[in-house]
Amino acid sequence: MSRSGHRLKLVAGLGNPGAKYDGTRHNVGFVTLNHLNQRFGGAVPRVKFDGQLTTITVGDTSLILVWPLTFMNESGRCVKAVANFYKINVERDLLVVCDDLSLPLGKLRMRAKGSAGGQKGLRSILQLLGSQQIARLRIGIDPPPPRWDAADYVLGRFREDEKPVVREAVEQASNAISDWCLHEITYCMNRIN
Repeated sequence: MSRSGHRLKLVAGLGNPGAKYDGTRHNVGFVTLNHLNQRFGGAVPRVKFDGQLTTITVGDTSLILVWPLTFMNESGRCVKAVANFYKINVERDLLVVCDDLSLPLGKLRMRAKGSAGGQKGLRSILQLLGSQQIARLRIGIDPPPPRWDAADYVLGRFREDEKPVVREAVEQASNAISDWCLHEITYCMNRIN
């Protein structure tokens, strides 16, 4: 519990920092947190712990939003520092939001635990926190087309015809995160999956 009597939770949206990566498939975690922060009237994020942080209130939850600025593969460094500072129980009160190229575009999948499934930012977080019991919300970005390099694909931008699907997915992901603030993870998984 935080000082105000609110429950304290942490959500990390994954992406890569800098204008060069704005709008890329790999950055849907950042976009989701931007949307959530705007929706709940959060303050402009401040730079701290190798990331950007701000806090919003959802029901009786104080939700810390963190955008790691370490680049995707080092996301765990920032998330661990924030979780330690705020004394977050990572197996109960941390949610990671990231892209997933094994899911169809716009499809959401929420899990309470599991492997990183090839997502390097998630892998960094699980390794540095020493647990696979970390909740995650994956946003589908479609598999790469034949003969495309996966790294090039995730760093590419969405096509015009894909953007409405992505906007809808970000909206749904934002709803899923606010549900996670108010309910147990099982309730959220049942609604989303």
